[in-house]
Amino acid sequence: MIKQVIGDILLSKANAIVHGVAPGDHFDSGLALSLREQWPALAKDFRHYCHTAHPKAGEAWLWSAATGQRIVTLLTQEAAPDERGAGRPGRAHLEHVNHALRALHTLAETESFRSLAVPRLGTGVGGLSWDEVRPLIEQHLGPLAAPVYVYAEYRKGLPAIES
Repeated sequence: MIKQVIGDILLSKANAIVHGVAPGDHFDSGLALSLREQWPALAKDFRHYCHTAHPKAGEAWLWSAATGQRIVTLLTQEAAPDERGAGRPGRAHLEHVNHALRALHTLAETESFRSLAVPRLGTGVGGLSWDEVRPLIEQHLGPLAAPVYVYAEYRKGLPAIES
């Protein structure tokens, strides 16, 4: 079940919060920055993961906080132009979003997520159109048994009605 909600995704009660970045991203803008500010270890662990695993766009990475909150990082954008991570990450691509959502579907099933909170992936810093991304979310996450809360509109400090 997919339900569109309005509110602050950081206040979500979902079992996992999802966001999209590029491999090697510094979490310095958009939702990634907010996540880094709330869970500084997330960005540090992601950098370590990228240095050791060399992930590619289209993959998914799961992180768990000491408090039990889970964050799924979808690699929806191309990596920065050079191997040191200097420069801005590239724009998101529908192909990468498609592959990352497929990986998220598999992860949600293997990890038995009870619910997911998903932003409008790839539409902020990534530059994609929501009209192109929404059908991919419906295709890949709609069949999940767990509820999927799509944060269609961000309102800082406002808990969404996730029911």
